[in-house]
Amino acid sequence: MEISNRVLLAPLASIGNWFVRLQAKRYGAGLSVSEMVSSFGLHYGNEKTMKELLRIHPDEHPVSIQLFGHSPEAMESGARIAADAGADLIDINMGCPVPKVRKTGAGAELLSDPELALDLARAAREGSGLPVTVKIRSGLMPGDRSGYDLAIRLVEEAGAAGIGFHPRVAKQGHKGQPDYALARELSEAIDVPLIISGGLSSAEAARFAYEESNADAVMIARGSLGYPWVFAELTGQEVDPPSRESVMDELAWIMDRAEEHMGEDRAGRYLRKFYPWYLDQLDVPKVVRSELCQTAGLDRAREIVAGIRNGEPVAV
Repeated sequence: MEISNRVLLAPLASIGNWFVRLQAKRYGAGLSVSEMVSSFGLHYGNEKTMKELLRIHPDEHPVSIQLFGHSPEAMESGARIAADAGADLIDINMGCPVPKVRKTGAGAELLSDPELALDLARAAREGSGLPVTVKIRSGLMPGDRSGYDLAIRLVEEAGAAGIGFHPRVAKQGHKGQPDYALARELSEAIDVPLIISGGLSSAEAARFAYEESNADAVMIARGSLGYPWVFAELTGQEVDPPSRESVMDELAWIMDRAEEHMGEDRAGRYLRKFYPWYLDQLDVPKVVRSELCQTAGLDRAREIVAGIRNGEPVAV
Protein backbone atom coordinates (compact mmCIF):
# COMPACT_ATOMS: atom_id res chain seq x y z
CA MET A 1 0.00 0.00 0.00
CA GLU A 2 1.24 3.45 -0.89
CA ILE A 3 0.85 6.21 1.73
CA SER A 4 0.72 9.81 0.51
CA ASN A 5 3.18 11.16 3.08
CA ARG A 6 5.27 10.23 6.11
CA VAL A 7 3.02 11.67 8.82
CA LEU A 8 0.58 9.33 10.58
CA LEU A 9 -1.98 9.53 13.36
CA ALA A 10 -1.08 7.02 16.07
CA PRO A 11 -3.63 4.79 17.78
CA LEU A 12 -5.15 6.56 20.80
CA ALA A 13 -6.93 4.36 23.31
CA SER A 14 -10.55 5.44 23.88
CA ILE A 15 -10.00 8.42 21.57
CA GLY A 16 -9.01 7.35 18.06
CA ASN A 17 -12.48 6.78 16.64
CA TRP A 18 -13.53 7.58 13.08
CA PHE A 19 -14.06 11.32 13.54
CA VAL A 20 -10.70 11.87 15.27
CA ARG A 21 -9.08 9.96 12.40
CA LEU A 22 -11.07 11.91 9.84
CA GLN A 23 -9.96 15.17 11.47
CA ALA A 24 -6.32 14.08 11.13
CA LYS A 25 -6.91 13.23 7.46
CA ARG A 26 -8.49 16.65 6.86
CA TYR A 27 -5.30 18.30 8.09
CA GLY A 28 -2.95 16.14 6.09
CA ALA A 29 -2.21 12.84 7.87
CA GLY A 30 -1.22 10.22 5.30
CA LEU A 31 -2.62 7.36 7.37
CA SER A 32 -4.60 7.05 10.60
CA VAL A 33 -4.58 4.09 12.95
CA SER A 34 -7.65 3.29 15.03
CA GLU A 35 -7.78 3.00 18.77
CA MET A 36 -7.19 -0.52 20.10
CA VAL A 37 -9.93 -2.92 19.04
CA SER A 38 -10.28 -6.25 20.80
CA SER A 39 -9.80 -9.21 18.48
CA PHE A 40 -12.01 -11.17 20.88
CA GLY A 41 -14.70 -8.48 20.65
CA LEU A 42 -14.77 -8.88 16.88
CA HIS A 43 -14.48 -12.66 16.99
CA TYR A 44 -17.49 -12.96 19.30
CA GLY A 45 -19.50 -10.16 17.69
CA ASN A 46 -19.61 -7.75 20.63
CA GLU A 47 -22.15 -5.07 19.66
CA LYS A 48 -20.14 -1.99 20.73
CA THR A 49 -16.96 -3.33 19.17
CA MET A 50 -18.69 -4.06 15.88
CA LYS A 51 -20.82 -0.92 15.59
CA GLU A 52 -18.63 1.74 17.20
CA LEU A 53 -14.97 0.77 17.34
CA LEU A 54 -15.00 -0.73 13.87
CA ARG A 55 -16.88 2.16 12.27
CA ILE A 56 -14.97 3.60 9.30
CA HIS A 57 -15.92 6.84 7.53
CA PRO A 58 -15.74 6.67 3.72
CA ASP A 59 -13.59 9.82 3.58
CA GLU A 60 -10.90 8.70 6.01
CA HIS A 61 -9.10 6.13 3.87
CA PRO A 62 -6.45 4.87 4.10
CA VAL A 63 -7.12 3.65 7.62
CA SER A 64 -5.48 0.95 9.71
CA ILE A 65 -7.44 -0.93 12.35
CA GLN A 66 -5.34 -1.81 15.38
CA LEU A 67 -6.17 -5.12 17.02
CA PHE A 68 -5.04 -6.51 20.34
CA GLY A 69 -5.37 -9.93 21.91
CA HIS A 70 -3.50 -13.12 22.67
CA SER A 71 -5.34 -15.78 20.67
CA PRO A 72 -4.23 -16.51 17.07
CA GLU A 73 -7.71 -17.88 16.32
CA ALA A 74 -9.43 -14.70 17.49
CA MET A 75 -6.79 -12.56 15.77
CA GLU A 76 -7.35 -14.29 12.44
CA SER A 77 -11.12 -13.93 12.78
CA GLY A 78 -10.91 -10.34 14.00
CA ALA A 79 -8.58 -9.33 11.18
CA ARG A 80 -10.95 -10.86 8.64
CA ILE A 81 -13.88 -8.93 10.09
CA ALA A 82 -11.87 -5.68 10.11
CA ALA A 83 -10.91 -6.20 6.47
CA ASP A 84 -14.53 -6.85 5.55
CA ALA A 85 -15.48 -3.61 7.34
CA GLY A 86 -13.15 -1.63 5.08
CA ALA A 87 -9.76 -1.55 6.80
CA ASP A 88 -6.84 -0.89 4.45
CA LEU A 89 -4.26 -2.29 6.84
CA ILE A 90 -4.18 -4.20 10.10
CA ASP A 91 -1.96 -3.15 12.98
CA ILE A 92 -1.28 -5.34 16.02
CA ASN A 93 -0.67 -3.77 19.41
CA MET A 94 2.40 -5.25 21.04
CA GLY A 95 3.30 -2.13 22.96
CA CYS A 96 0.52 -1.21 25.37
CA PRO A 97 2.07 -0.99 28.88
CA VAL A 98 -1.24 -0.78 30.76
CA PRO A 99 -1.42 -3.57 33.39
CA LYS A 100 -5.01 -4.60 32.62
CA VAL A 101 -4.00 -5.22 28.99
CA ARG A 102 -0.72 -6.93 29.81
CA LYS A 103 -2.47 -9.10 32.40
CA THR A 104 -4.42 -10.79 29.58
CA GLY A 105 -1.22 -11.65 27.71
CA ALA A 106 -1.75 -8.88 25.13
CA GLY A 107 0.00 -5.57 24.44
CA ALA A 108 3.60 -5.30 25.64
CA GLU A 109 3.30 -8.64 27.43
CA LEU A 110 3.77 -10.33 24.06
CA LEU A 111 7.43 -9.34 24.18
CA SER A 112 7.85 -12.11 26.75
CA ASP A 113 6.30 -14.68 24.39
CA PRO A 114 7.81 -14.08 20.95
CA GLU A 115 6.49 -17.31 19.43
CA LEU A 116 2.94 -16.29 20.25
CA ALA A 117 3.62 -12.81 18.90
CA LEU A 118 4.77 -14.30 15.59
CA ASP A 119 1.71 -16.54 15.44
CA LEU A 120 -0.56 -13.53 15.99
CA ALA A 121 1.05 -11.60 13.13
CA ARG A 122 0.74 -14.59 10.82
CA ALA A 123 -2.88 -15.07 11.83
CA ALA A 124 -3.72 -11.44 11.08
CA ARG A 125 -2.17 -11.74 7.62
CA GLU A 126 -3.99 -14.97 6.94
CA GLY A 127 -7.32 -13.65 8.11
CA SER A 128 -7.28 -10.24 6.48
CA GLY A 129 -5.24 -10.67 3.32
CA LEU A 130 -3.99 -7.14 4.06
CA PRO A 131 -0.59 -5.69 4.96
CA VAL A 132 -0.03 -6.18 8.69
CA THR A 133 2.07 -3.81 10.77
CA VAL A 134 3.01 -4.10 14.43
CA LYS A 135 3.36 -1.36 17.04
CA ILE A 136 5.91 -2.42 19.59
CA ARG A 137 7.95 -1.19 22.55
CA SER A 138 11.73 -1.55 22.69
CA GLY A 139 11.50 -3.89 25.67
CA LEU A 140 9.83 -4.57 28.98
CA MET A 141 12.37 -3.40 31.56
CA PRO A 142 15.38 -1.04 31.46
CA GLY A 143 18.23 -2.61 29.52
CA ASP A 144 15.88 -5.06 27.79
CA ARG A 145 15.95 -5.15 23.97
CA SER A 146 13.31 -7.86 23.53
CA GLY A 147 11.12 -5.55 21.44
CA TYR A 148 13.99 -4.80 19.10
CA ASP A 149 14.73 -8.51 18.66
CA LEU A 150 11.07 -9.37 18.18
CA ALA A 151 10.60 -6.61 15.61
CA ILE A 152 13.28 -8.17 13.41
CA ARG A 153 11.67 -11.59 13.70
CA LEU A 154 8.22 -10.16 12.93
CA VAL A 155 9.55 -8.84 9.63
CA GLU A 156 11.69 -11.82 8.68
CA GLU A 157 9.51 -14.69 9.93
CA ALA A 158 5.94 -13.35 10.02
CA GLY A 159 5.96 -10.97 7.06
CA ALA A 160 5.20 -7.76 8.94
CA ALA A 161 4.85 -4.94 6.42
CA GLY A 162 6.04 -2.24 8.82
CA ILE A 163 7.06 -1.62 12.41
CA GLY A 164 5.71 1.16 14.60
CA PHE A 165 8.49 1.57 17.16
CA HIS A 166 8.14 3.28 20.53
CA PRO A 167 11.75 3.32 21.78
CA ARG A 168 10.91 3.22 25.47
CA VAL A 169 10.51 0.07 27.54
CA ALA A 170 7.05 -0.75 28.88
CA LYS A 171 8.18 -0.01 32.44
CA GLN A 172 8.73 3.65 31.45
CA GLY A 173 5.21 4.15 30.19
CA HIS A 174 5.27 7.56 28.51
CA LYS A 175 8.08 8.99 30.62
CA GLY A 176 11.80 9.24 30.09
CA GLN A 177 13.98 9.83 27.07
CA PRO A 178 13.21 7.68 24.01
CA ASP A 179 16.17 5.64 22.75
CA TYR A 180 16.45 6.99 19.23
CA ALA A 181 19.85 5.35 18.76
CA LEU A 182 18.18 1.95 19.19
CA ALA A 183 15.48 3.00 16.73
CA ARG A 184 18.17 3.95 14.21
CA GLU A 185 19.79 0.56 14.71
CA LEU A 186 16.45 -1.13 14.04
CA SER A 187 15.79 0.97 10.95
CA GLU A 188 19.05 -0.34 9.50
CA ALA A 189 18.26 -3.94 10.44
CA ILE A 190 14.86 -4.27 8.73
CA ASP A 191 13.85 -3.81 5.11
CA VAL A 192 10.31 -2.53 5.77
CA PRO A 193 9.25 0.97 6.92
CA LEU A 194 10.05 1.97 10.49
CA ILE A 195 7.52 4.39 11.96
CA ILE A 196 8.78 6.24 15.02
CA SER A 197 6.38 7.11 17.85
CA GLY A 198 6.29 8.06 21.50
CA GLY A 199 6.44 11.48 23.13
CA LEU A 200 6.01 13.46 19.92
CA SER A 201 4.16 16.41 21.39
CA SER A 202 4.89 18.93 18.63
CA ALA A 203 6.03 19.26 15.03
CA GLU A 204 9.51 20.13 16.31
CA ALA A 205 9.66 16.96 18.44
CA ALA A 206 8.45 14.87 15.50
CA ARG A 207 11.11 16.29 13.18
CA PHE A 208 13.79 15.63 15.78
CA ALA A 209 12.66 12.02 16.27
CA TYR A 210 12.46 11.48 12.52
CA GLU A 211 16.04 12.65 11.99
CA GLU A 212 17.55 10.98 15.06
CA SER A 213 15.93 7.61 14.43
CA ASN A 214 16.41 7.44 10.65
CA ALA A 215 12.74 6.43 10.54
CA ASP A 216 10.66 6.27 7.39
CA ALA A 217 7.69 8.04 9.00
CA VAL A 218 6.50 9.62 12.23
CA MET A 219 3.40 8.71 14.20
CA ILE A 220 1.77 11.55 16.14
CA ALA A 221 -0.42 10.71 19.13
CA ARG A 222 -1.29 13.13 21.91
CA GLY A 223 0.54 15.95 20.16
CA SER A 224 -2.43 16.11 17.80
CA LEU A 225 -5.16 16.27 20.45
CA GLY A 226 -6.91 19.59 20.07
CA TYR A 227 -4.20 20.56 17.61
CA PRO A 228 -4.70 18.75 14.28
CA TRP A 229 -2.72 21.60 12.70
CA VAL A 230 0.40 19.60 13.62
CA PHE A 231 -0.26 17.44 10.54
CA ALA A 232 -0.45 20.54 8.36
CA GLU A 233 2.80 21.85 9.85
CA LEU A 234 4.61 18.58 9.19
CA THR A 235 3.34 18.28 5.62
CA GLY A 236 4.04 21.90 4.73
CA GLN A 237 0.43 22.97 4.28
CA GLU A 238 0.27 25.73 6.85
CA VAL A 239 2.75 27.78 8.85
CA ASP A 240 0.82 30.30 10.92
CA PRO A 241 -0.66 29.25 14.28
CA PRO A 242 -4.44 28.71 14.12
CA SER A 243 -6.61 31.69 14.92
CA ARG A 244 -9.04 31.71 17.83
CA GLU A 245 -11.88 31.33 15.34
CA SER A 246 -10.23 28.30 13.76
CA VAL A 247 -9.82 26.61 17.13
CA MET A 248 -13.48 27.25 17.97
CA ASP A 249 -14.58 25.94 14.56
CA GLU A 250 -12.64 22.74 15.09
CA LEU A 251 -14.08 22.22 18.56
CA ALA A 252 -17.60 22.73 17.20
CA TRP A 253 -16.86 20.20 14.44
CA ILE A 254 -15.70 17.64 17.01
CA MET A 255 -18.81 18.19 19.13
CA ASP A 256 -21.10 17.67 16.14
CA ARG A 257 -19.29 14.49 15.08
CA ALA A 258 -19.35 13.08 18.62
CA GLU A 259 -23.11 13.56 18.75
CA GLU A 260 -23.44 11.89 15.36
CA HIS A 261 -21.36 8.95 16.59
CA MET A 262 -22.75 8.43 20.07
CA GLY A 263 -25.97 10.35 20.46
CA GLU A 264 -26.48 13.44 22.57
CA ASP A 265 -26.31 11.94 26.07
CA ARG A 266 -23.17 9.87 25.66
CA ALA A 267 -21.42 12.52 23.57
CA GLY A 268 -21.95 15.13 26.28
CA ARG A 269 -20.07 13.01 28.79
CA TYR A 270 -17.44 11.77 26.36
CA LEU A 271 -16.47 15.25 25.19
CA ARG A 272 -15.41 16.44 28.63
CA LYS A 273 -11.94 15.02 28.03
CA PHE A 274 -11.72 16.85 24.68
CA TYR A 275 -12.48 20.38 25.87
CA PRO A 276 -9.16 21.05 27.67
CA TRP A 277 -7.16 20.21 24.55
CA TYR A 278 -8.84 23.10 22.71
CA LEU A 279 -9.16 25.49 25.63
CA ASP A 280 -5.42 25.25 26.28
CA GLN A 281 -4.94 27.35 23.14
CA LEU A 282 -7.37 30.08 24.25
CA ASP A 283 -7.55 32.67 26.98
CA VAL A 284 -10.62 31.41 28.82
CA PRO A 285 -11.60 32.39 32.39
CA LYS A 286 -11.00 29.52 34.81
CA VAL A 287 -14.61 29.47 36.00
CA VAL A 288 -15.88 29.09 32.43
CA ARG A 289 -13.31 26.45 31.63
CA SER A 290 -14.24 24.55 34.77
CA GLU A 291 -17.93 24.48 33.98
CA LEU A 292 -17.42 23.38 30.39
CA CYS A 293 -15.15 20.53 31.47
CA GLN A 294 -17.67 19.37 34.07
CA THR A 295 -20.94 19.69 32.20
CA ALA A 296 -22.42 16.48 30.83
CA GLY A 297 -25.11 18.19 28.78
CA LEU A 298 -24.32 18.86 25.14
CA ASP A 299 -26.79 21.76 24.82
CA ARG A 300 -25.24 23.50 27.80
CA ALA A 301 -21.75 22.83 26.47
CA ARG A 302 -22.68 24.44 23.15
CA GLU A 303 -23.98 27.52 24.99
CA ILE A 304 -20.68 27.88 26.81
CA VAL A 305 -18.67 27.35 23.63
CA ALA A 306 -20.77 29.98 21.84
CA GLY A 307 -20.04 32.41 24.66
CA ILE A 308 -16.32 31.73 24.45
CA ARG A 309 -16.41 32.24 20.69
CA ASN A 310 -18.13 35.61 21.08
CA GLY A 311 -15.77 36.73 23.80
CA GLU A 312 -18.67 36.98 26.19
CA PRO A 313 -18.79 33.78 28.24
CA VAL A 314 -22.25 33.01 29.53
CA ALA A 315 -22.91 33.42 33.22
CA VAL A 316 -22.03 30.44 35.38
